[in-house]
Amino acid sequence: MNDDSTALNPATGKAKLRFKTVFISDVHLGMPDSKAAQASHFLRNCLCEKLVLNGDIIDAWHLRRLGGWNKSHTNFIRTVLRKMEKENTSIIYLRGNHDDVLDRFIPIQFENFLITDEHVHRTPRGDYLVVHGDGFDAVTTNHAWLAKLGGLGYNALLRINRGYNAWRVWRGKPPFSFSAWVKQKVKSAVGAAGKYEEQLQQLARHRQCIGIICGHIHKAADKIIGDTHYLNSGDWVESMTAAVEHLDGRFEILSYAEFCRLTHRDPKGIQAADEEGGAHEALKIPM
Repeated sequence: MNDDSTALNPATGKAKLRFKTVFISDVHLGMPDSKAAQASHFLRNCLCEKLVLNGDIIDAWHLRRLGGWNKSHTNFIRTVLRKMEKENTSIIYLRGNHDDVLDRFIPIQFENFLITDEHVHRTPRGDYLVVHGDGFDAVTTNHAWLAKLGGLGYNALLRINRGYNAWRVWRGKPPFSFSAWVKQKVKSAVGAAGKYEEQLQQLARHRQCIGIICGHIHKAADKIIGDTHYLNSGDWVESMTAAVEHLDGRFEILSYAEFCRLTHRDPKGIQAADEEGGAHEALKIPM
């Protein structure tokens, strides 16, 4: 990275990364497996003109059933608000399917904080349409009960994964993702992902945009589909990735591991802090 893309954090003496825009999605605050501490750490050490929170930031589905909000989740919200107040960052919050309780309020704006359902991101080369993407998932759109049942299954896989990975680490083996393995093994899931991407590409063309930026399927991507630039910011439950727009206009998918390498930070220390702060506070959203 060049000198213009980094800045020194006076509190730590370490580098902050500079971007024009940061896009993150699917933090799922309220889930035990949300990597809220890592997401906060990433945002605290980035400087950007605009931050787009592209849906499923809060997992209201999980909170309705079980609660599960903890201090690291509160700290994430504080980090976002601090960026708006202290760094003059423009915040765009797009509702997703897990935070669809926002439907009754949007669009609504508080100073430099806009909550809405879609956003057009302007670039010198052309416009990018930003949506969460759940409207193009046939299961989520047409069979909400099945999507919620699938969410329960996903949560169960993550719980099993925690115990299994603790055993793997004890054996000196790298972590393993059950959910990623299941998605790769089920051919219909792979086909559905491809159809999902094509439908979003068609939407971008219909809106006369050169690209589309989404989340929802927890699968980070940066590719050209037809003549459309397709970006998926991934998630902060497993992959821990964000889509970033550099100061020179380039887009990139940046992983948390790569962020830690660029800023000379130890991701294990953040993971330990997240686990220490994992005691759940009672917070439930009524039906």
